[in-house]
Amino acid sequence: MREVEIESFAGVDAWAEAIAARLAETLGGALRDAGRAVFAGPGGSTPAPVYRRLAATDLDWANVAVTLVDERYVPETSPDSNARLIRDVLLQGPAAAARFVPLYTPEVTVDRAAAVAAHALADVGGRFDAVLLGMGEDGHICSMFPESPTLKTLLTPTLKPTVLGVPHGRDGLAPPQERLSINLPYLMSAGRVILGLKGATKRAVFEDQAKGDPKVQPIAALLANDVPLEVLWTEEG
Repeated sequence: MREVEIESFAGVDAWAEAIAARLAETLGGALRDAGRAVFAGPGGSTPAPVYRRLAATDLDWANVAVTLVDERYVPETSPDSNARLIRDVLLQGPAAAARFVPLYTPEVTVDRAAAVAAHALADVGGRFDAVLLGMGEDGHICSMFPESPTLKTLLTPTLKPTVLGVPHGRDGLAPPQERLSINLPYLMSAGRVILGLKGATKRAVFEDQAKGDPKVQPIAALLANDVPLEVLWTEEG
C-alpha cells in the first residue's frame, strides 16, 4: 500500500484555487490529446468554491462531459440533489457549454437507475480524465458507506467500472436515502484523482482510514489499488 503526501494550504481560497487549477490542467491535456474530456465530482457544500473557479476556466467546455461520483436517488428539484449543485455552481459561465451526464433518472428502482447511468457513462468513454472527491467524517467517499451491504462490491478492484445502487442504511446507519455511486475501478482507471479535505477532524480521519482494511475502508482501498490520488487539505473548515 503506497503512502500519499497530504498537501496543506493556508486557507480555503488557496486550497480551492490549487484544486481547480489541477483539474483544469488535466482536462485541458485530455482535450488537446483526445479532443474530449470527462470530469466527475461530488455534491455537497465542500466543492462549491472549487467549482466556481473551475467554471471560469478557459477550456473547450463544449467537448467536456461532466458527471457525478455519486447521487441521491432524488430528482434535481430536490434540495438534496447533487446534480442541482453541479448545475447551479459548476455549469455556469464558460462551463455552461459542457454536457452534463446525470446519475439519477426516474426509474422504477435505484438499481435500474444505476444501470441506466452506467450505460450513459460508458457512452462518454467509460473513463474519467479528472475526478474530485470529498470524504465524510465516517471515512466514506462517493456513496461507499461503512456497513453498507454494497460496500464490498463497490470496493472490488477486479470489476469493470460501473454505477451501483446503494440502499438506505438501517437502524440509523448512513445513508438515510437510497443513492447511486461509481465504483472503485472508475477511480483506478482515472487520469487524476484529487481528494479535497477541510478541517482538522477530516485530516485525522483520513490518516486513520489510510491504515485500514482496503476491502471495507474506501481510503485504504484507494491507496492499495494505485488510484492516482492527490490529497489537498486546509485546516480552515
